[in-house]
Amino acid sequence: MNAIADFIRPYKPLLDAHVVNFFKDRLWELVDDQWMDCLRKESVEALLKLPSGSAQEYWPDSLKQFLCNLRFLVLPRERELMHQMLPNLHVASLGTVLAQGMNLKKKHEVEILAAVVSWIVHDSGAETIIDVGSGQGYLAQALSFQYQHPVIAIDASLHHANVTNARAERIKKHYAAKKSSPHLKVPRTITCNILSSEALTDLSITSLCEDNTEESTGRGNKSEFGDSESSKPSVAKAINLYNKQPHSGAFFVLAGLHACGDLSVNMLRSFVGCEHVRALIGIGCCYNLLSEDCLEKTDNSCGFPISNAAKLSSLVLGKNARDLACQSAERWRILTADAALQNFDVHAFRAAFQLVLDKYFPEILVSSPSIGRQGKALRRQQCRRHRESELCCKDGRCSFFEVSGKLSYSNAKGCQEFDVEGSNNYLLFKEFCKSGLTRLGCMFSEDIDLLEIWKEAQSYTEFIGPFWALRAALGPLVESYILLDRLLFLQEQGNSVEAFLFPIFDPTLSPRNIAVIARRK
Repeated sequence: MNAIADFIRPYKPLLDAHVVNFFKDRLWELVDDQWMDCLRKESVEALLKLPSGSAQEYWPDSLKQFLCNLRFLVLPRERELMHQMLPNLHVASLGTVLAQGMNLKKKHEVEILAAVVSWIVHDSGAETIIDVGSGQGYLAQALSFQYQHPVIAIDASLHHANVTNARAERIKKHYAAKKSSPHLKVPRTITCNILSSEALTDLSITSLCEDNTEESTGRGNKSEFGDSESSKPSVAKAINLYNKQPHSGAFFVLAGLHACGDLSVNMLRSFVGCEHVRALIGIGCCYNLLSEDCLEKTDNSCGFPISNAAKLSSLVLGKNARDLACQSAERWRILTADAALQNFDVHAFRAAFQLVLDKYFPEILVSSPSIGRQGKALRRQQCRRHRESELCCKDGRCSFFEVSGKLSYSNAKGCQEFDVEGSNNYLLFKEFCKSGLTRLGCMFSEDIDLLEIWKEAQSYTEFIGPFWALRAALGPLVESYILLDRLLFLQEQGNSVEAFLFPIFDPTLSPRNIAVIARRK
């Protein structure tokens, strides 16, 4: 923890930077001149390997040492540890009925995590599983129907609960038709907002008590577990209810597949604070949504830092750094050069668009619009349409395409092809700005001198790829620090708790692949 904190501190300005301000704040000047002079001439393929710590022999020694230190400090992502830590683990493949609606990534995650959770349940002596942040119930249903465990699925979305219940009924009918005397366990769904570890503990114990007195119907019920005393049941009431019930199956395991933000941390605190939680396994995500001590004006416990070790280091990450923790070196490595160039171009368009807003619509910047997803949607659109067809002129709408390694702009008049590096990128930038202003509810006017702004930005666009690659290289290190904070929080509880960190998913398919696993001795 100390080594990572000491390494990160000199690069805090790079971590805190936001690509939308690249031209406005001349962010390339944050990078060592020697590094930037070298990397701006480097091939796209070499930049894509940089977040993995790969360096060229002729690069500056200081840059090579930077990448070497990164490789040393970042937590490993390889999955060999999983079978060492969980002997005799058998991962069953999901059938077509259970896997219905899942993409390849989700199927991979559910197959592995369901097997690991089942192993932990048997090892811990618990019976019931609480699926925290259950979404549409994929994990809960795999654990119920395939592994025959009682499961309570908790999610904040009533829509998700309804989808989970409807899906479970379809799966139940399928399994019932295959068995002469079916005794099927169906996940019980609960819809609630869990804003604290105390609320999660209350809810879990109360749900178990109810399960012990009557058969679960699988139907969802709605309650709000917020910060006010009126909306939150007392722990004492839940414990008293628990003590009146038979104890069969009254110990449980908490499981969370990519539980967002503070929800992952609330699981850890609930495990520590409630002896009825025998074990937990959680894979976090959305680190940008973590509440951070020193930055939040709240009396509640924050999601970072939670360990004494991290608190003593006094390292403040900030939202941009925590958002960067979701960068995946593996995903960078498998990108094609064409896709990378598209990404860099969209970043350039977005940063230049910020100059437009700053000059012509300063009031918009005050309201902090969230328009970053426009670029993501654009890239998905490009890839999907390129797979379907290389014919880009199907309707009158403007769009961007990848065609034979070049970007194309299309409209009702036909398709024009422009070299990616050429000045005609201005036309792509112009369409990007029109789309962005429309999204913000602003009128585009010919009085806006987009050409002047693009000329101002274009001479520095060659710095975007190196800048973004260097920031992405720091992302896995920030995630390592956050995960170690969670591990040490558990290890600081004393000898009664065993806690581990190890990867369980293929990092190329599922970049957030490191699980926090804890159990009571």
